[in-house]
Amino acid sequence: MKPMDYAVRPAVTTLLRALAGASLCFMSVACGDDPKPTPKVPTAPIVAKDPTPLTNALGKSDKMAVNVDDDIIKACNLKFENLDEAPKFDYDSEQLTTGEKNILEAIAKCITAGPLKGRALELVGRADPRGETEYNMTLGAKRARTVHSFLGGLGVPGDKLRDTSRGELDAKGTDEDGWRKDRRVDVHLAK
Repeated sequence: MKPMDYAVRPAVTTLLRALAGASLCFMSVACGDDPKPTPKVPTAPIVAKDPTPLTNALGKSDKMAVNVDDDIIKACNLKFENLDEAPKFDYDSEQLTTGEKNILEAIAKCITAGPLKGRALELVGRADPRGETEYNMTLGAKRARTVHSFLGGLGVPGDKLRDTSRGELDAKGTDEDGWRKDRRVDVHLAK
């Protein structure tokens, strides 16, 4: 490389970071819509295709990476409790386990044919604080995209799924147990 190339590289990196931040901001504003009220009609529990009960899928898996909003659990009458302590994605991974797939199948059924039919979901990918900020933002986006793709494959329309990344921005972990909790995708009803 020429000596001048080294002087240009920081400016290009700064420009790319600014463009990435602006596009994330634009996407989050441009994708908003008016939410429909959550129905108050009691429904039967939604059962995943896999015979493993959702309680076991969430409570006993050592690889849980999906954190479901309480509003979704109640509206869809899902029979499990969120466990913040459940382990999440493996380090540097965006792979879903059978337990997460069971939960996502139940959510997809609720969004496509159940009480939340027509509602949109926000999928927020997260990472632990290790690694570079840009890398963690990308890893969070990959995790959210994995959940997005899985739900899309189950019939949830793409315009009802908004994925974004917070990367390491809200990470609280300081050791492996804490970092494990930071590696997840949060599933919320879009507002």
